[in-house]
Amino acid sequence: MKKELTIGKFRGMQQISTERGLLTMTALDHQEALRESINPADPDNVPYEQVVSVKNDIIAALAPLSSALLVDVVYGAAQGVSANALPGRTGLMVTLELSPGFGPGETVARKTTVVPGWNVAKVRKMGAAAVKLLVFYHPNSQTAGFQEALVSQIAADCNDHDIPLVLEVLTHSVQPGQATDSPEFAATRPWVVIESARRLCKLGADVFKAEFPANMKYETDEAKMLSWCEELTEAAGIPWVVLSAAVDHPTFCRQVKISCQGGASGFLAGRSIWKEVPGLPPAERQKFLAGEAARRLNELTAIAEQYGRPWTDWYQSTVTEGWYKRY
Repeated sequence: MKKELTIGKFRGMQQISTERGLLTMTALDHQEALRESINPADPDNVPYEQVVSVKNDIIAALAPLSSALLVDVVYGAAQGVSANALPGRTGLMVTLELSPGFGPGETVARKTTVVPGWNVAKVRKMGAAAVKLLVFYHPNSQTAGFQEALVSQIAADCNDHDIPLVLEVLTHSVQPGQATDSPEFAATRPWVVIESARRLCKLGADVFKAEFPANMKYETDEAKMLSWCEELTEAAGIPWVVLSAAVDHPTFCRQVKISCQGGASGFLAGRSIWKEVPGLPPAERQKFLAGEAARRLNELTAIAEQYGRPWTDWYQSTVTEGWYKRY
């Protein structure tokens, strides 16, 4: 049975998806990572204007090819709109959380913090189609309860303002010194990703942005990976998309195909599409975006459109006479 969505959330889902109901979205909510890509030697001194310029170039090139664009509030959301880089037909999704700023393989459990002075009401007020919240999570973490409470609170705020909540989960180890890219964590990753979806999605998210439930450095059995994606679909109980985690493009294409065959509704990809861009001079940047980056995004979109499960399989919106009186 399909879940009933309020009219605002239903409209938001329409705005972030393709005509067939697939979610083919580009992520550009990076802050620390983007500054490091621009100037690895001194990322803290990269000028605000330079970060905005790079983001606007990426937005202008890739937003027209995306069903939605995910941007941060510091450098991207209002800036991309005001520069007319974001076309009106592309859904705008805006982050709530402070940029995480963590290193590769970091295992520290942490509590998500919302950007001071920013909230769901302001995301809706600026005309965005959806809210995105990122939480770091492990079902057995000492911070799990805090993160669950935060998801419930933000979900309630999204209900109040009738806007979809896209919940992103980055998992971590609970074993001291165990990196997330280690073979030891990889052995637990399917359970951690699937169980995280089972516990968090029921708290009020509308779309789940998930890590691929296997580390392809250590797992090669596609039948196993497909089975885990099917389990993830069942555990989430809502539409889900796979995140790219900066893996190389051929690897992410495989992940998107397996995910969609297993029930995913698409992808939300960032650096796997545009990671070379920040370090390029402006002229080369434009050429790369119009060429290779666009090619990558179009290839991912074709895979999602062929194999993905439309979000409309999950949701409907029923309108009866006099609905506005009850709204």
